Amino acid sequence: MEYSEVNRLSRLTAILVRFQTKRIITATELSEKFQVSKRTIYRDVKALEKAGVPILTEEGKGYSLMEGYRIPPVMFTEKQVNALILAEQLVLKSKDTSFVQDYAEAIDKIKSILRYTIQDKANLLADRTQYDEALNQERNSSNLSDLQNALTNYKLVKIRYVNKEGSTTDRIIEPFAVLSAENWYLIAWCRLRKEFRFFRPDRIQKMEVLSENFDPHKLTLQEYFDKYQSAP
Repeated sequence: MEYSEVNRLSRLTAILVRFQTKRIITATELSEKFQVSKRTIYRDVKALEKAGVPILTEEGKGYSLMEGYRIPPVMFTEKQVNALILAEQLVLKSKDTSFVQDYAEAIDKIKSILRYTIQDKANLLADRTQYDEALNQERNSSNLSDLQNALTNYKLVKIRYVNKEGSTTDRIIEPFAVLSAENWYLIAWCRLRKEFRFFRPDRIQKMEVLSENFDPHKLTLQEYFDKYQSAP
């Protein structure tokens, strides 16, 4: 995810929270708050409306939320929350401390209205996700969201995987953690090799999240590194 995309995501989140705490908001106020043009704010409001947020336009006054509307737990699916957690990891690497603080506060407010089961899963994913900035890296996989979901729900995943030598194998894995260095990596227990392995999502040719659960691994990400001292 590019920085501009993360920046917009954080702004949309903060605008939504601001709508919850103030009855009338003007485009001018929002543009000054987030240091963007009013045209950008108009596009953000349209995006929120398309996402199902009932925003009312009061002529000559500004925007408001439909009376009685609150963000319901069902508004954010589990995968959407997982995406926010990943974005949070990118934001935490920002050198702008105010930006980090604003986004962290917005994420906390979102977590506060989630169902407890999704809260627990979001916190688990946050603890099991690590991001290290790398310039000019390409993102060419489409499996990360499903892998996150399998991780937080302890679901086995069947994959057809091509390693760096070009060999293809079919494996059953137990997703454990997600991190990024020069690319995204999944740490998972491989039932074929009977050990923890690093997998690159862009090397997964075929994937199926199975209905069968696995027993959670009773260690944190830091404990994993301390114990196995592995590197991608």
